[in-house]
Amino acid sequence: MTDIVFSHSYYYKFDAKQWKNKTPFPPLGTIYAASYLRENGYSVSLFDANLLEDPKTIKPFLEKQQAKTFVLYDDGFNYLTKMCLTKMREAAFEMIKIAKNQDCKVIVCSSDATDHYEKYLAAGANFIIQGEGEVSLKELVDALSKNDDTTTIQGLVYKQNNEIVKTPKRIVTKNLDEFPLPAWDLVDIDAYKNVWKQSGSKFTLNIATTRGCPYKCNWCAKPIYGNRYNSHSPEYITKHIKYLSETYDVQRFWMCDDIFGLKPNWVQKFNIALKKEKLSISYYIQSRVDLLLKEDTIDALAESGLEEVWVGAESGSQAILDAMDKDTKVEQIYEATRLLKEKNIRVAFFIQFGYLNETREDIAKTISMIKDLIPDNIGVSVSYPLPGTKFYDMVKEDLKLKANWTDSDDLAMLFKGTYSSAFYKKLQRYVHKEYRISQGLHHLKHFHLKKYKSIFKLGFYVPSAFIDKLILKKLAK
Repeated sequence: MTDIVFSHSYYYKFDAKQWKNKTPFPPLGTIYAASYLRENGYSVSLFDANLLEDPKTIKPFLEKQQAKTFVLYDDGFNYLTKMCLTKMREAAFEMIKIAKNQDCKVIVCSSDATDHYEKYLAAGANFIIQGEGEVSLKELVDALSKNDDTTTIQGLVYKQNNEIVKTPKRIVTKNLDEFPLPAWDLVDIDAYKNVWKQSGSKFTLNIATTRGCPYKCNWCAKPIYGNRYNSHSPEYITKHIKYLSETYDVQRFWMCDDIFGLKPNWVQKFNIALKKEKLSISYYIQSRVDLLLKEDTIDALAESGLEEVWVGAESGSQAILDAMDKDTKVEQIYEATRLLKEKNIRVAFFIQFGYLNETREDIAKTISMIKDLIPDNIGVSVSYPLPGTKFYDMVKEDLKLKANWTDSDDLAMLFKGTYSSAFYKKLQRYVHKEYRISQGLHHLKHFHLKKYKSIFKLGFYVPSAFIDKLILKKLAK
C-alpha cells in the first residue's frame, strides 16, 4: 500500500508535433514533489503519463497501489504545461474521475488548475494548490492524515459548504537547495532512452537550476513561481549532474529554466564546480540576448559545455519588442548571435508573430533578421494569451469561442489580430522555408560535404516558398 500516488496530465502522444520529435523529458516538477514528500516520511509512487496513450490506464495502477491520496502534479518546468492545452485538461479530468471512484482524495497542482480552479473543482478535485506546491502539499497531506483544519494552509483552493475558499498565497522558497534531488528512481529511464533512439539525438535529461523569472514580458505567464527568481547553488546542480551521469550514464542535459544563469557570476562558478568534479558535459539552455552580452558570460558558457542556446528573439521589429515590454534591442540579437557563433555555440530563435497591431513591415523585418543571422534553428508561433498577463487583459474580450489551443501545433489566433489564423499558419510554414533557403544558400557559398542535404533541398524550398508568398498576399487582403 502506498500513501500517495503522483501523476501529471501531459501525454506526449496527445500532442502530435511534440511526439514526432521523439525527445520526451520526464516530469521534473512531479518527481521533485514526490521526492520532497518521501523525504518527509510518506511512501510514494509515480504514474508517469508522458509516454502513455490513455488516461484510463491509471485505474489498475491505483487499484494496485491502494493509495488514499492522488496528487496530479504537473511539471511546471515544462513550458507546454503553461499553455493549458485542452487535450491535456481533458486527460486530467478523466484521471480525477477515476481517482475519485477509487475513493482517493484528489489534489491538483498545475498552471491550468491555478488559472481555472473552478473547472477542476467541478471535475471532482478536492484541493487545488496554487503556486509553488511542495510545501503546501506536505502541510495539506499532514493535515488530512490527522483530520486537522486546512484553512491555515497557504496556497489552497477548495470547496466548503458549496462555496469556493481561497487561502492566502504562499511565498516561494528562496533557498532551493533545501529540496532533495528529484525522485529519478520512480521514472523508467530506459523507456525514455528507447524513444530518444528514434530521434537520432543523444539521450538528454532535464534539469532546472532556477525557479521563476524576474522579467516582465507582458505575454508571458508565471502561474507557479511568479515574478520572483531563485536559484540553486552551482554546487547543488553539479551534484545533481554527477548523480545522473553516474546512475544513468547521461552526459547531455536540457537546462529547462525560463532564464539560465541570471544570477551574477553563477555561470562562472558553475564552470569551476564542474571542473572540480571533473565532469565533462554538454547542455543547452534558454536565455536572453541582453543577459548573454554581460561580461564574460558567453566565454564561461562555452567552457562549461554549452552546446546550444534558445533565445527569445520574438521579432526583428523594435516596435513589437517594445510593445511586448521585452526590454531587449534588435541590435542585441545580432550581437549575441555573432558572439555565440564565434564560440561555436549553436543559436536558436523563438519567433512570435501575430502580436497586437503587427504590420506587414514588422513581419518583413523579422523574416529579414532570420535571413541575415541564419540561426541554427527556429521555433515559430503566434501570440498566445494566457490568464494573468497584461496581454491577456488586452484581448480577453475576443476569447469567447476559444481560449486555449488543443495541442501545441494548433496555432489558431484566439483574438482579433491583424490577419487571420489561416494567414499566420501559412506564414509559419513560409518563414521556415525562407529560413531553409537561407541555410542552403549559406552552405552552398561555404561548401561543406556534410551540408549537402540542405543544398539539395533548395530545389524544393525555393519554388514552394514562392507559392506560399503568393498565397500570403491573397490571405492578407
